[in-house]
Amino acid sequence: MSEVLGYIFILFGLAFDIFGCVGLIRLPDVYNRLQAVTKCVTLGTCSILFGVVVIKGFNGTGIKALLCIVFLLLTAPVAAHALARGAHKAGVKLWEGSVCDKYEEDSK
Repeated sequence: MSEVLGYIFILFGLAFDIFGCVGLIRLPDVYNRLQAVTKCVTLGTCSILFGVVVIKGFNGTGIKALLCIVFLLLTAPVAAHALARGAHKAGVKLWEGSVCDKYEEDSK
């Protein structure tokens, strides 16, 4: 039963990773693409790793997968924020359909 649940988590994670890759190709600007990739990493890759934990249990492989989950959850949002802020400060324009620019509002 635990293997089936683990494979469900892995398939769920693969689906999110595929949607993140499609978002990376289809979305119009750096900021939207960065959002899609961050969701892909946090939900997709962490689900795959959690599926590995469920299948393998708490042996060496499972503990390493848990550590990777913690590392990804701590670093992916911070890295995405730093990249978006750096792109904004470098003058990368938003897509013309964007509704608001919070960085621009905060700098005034």
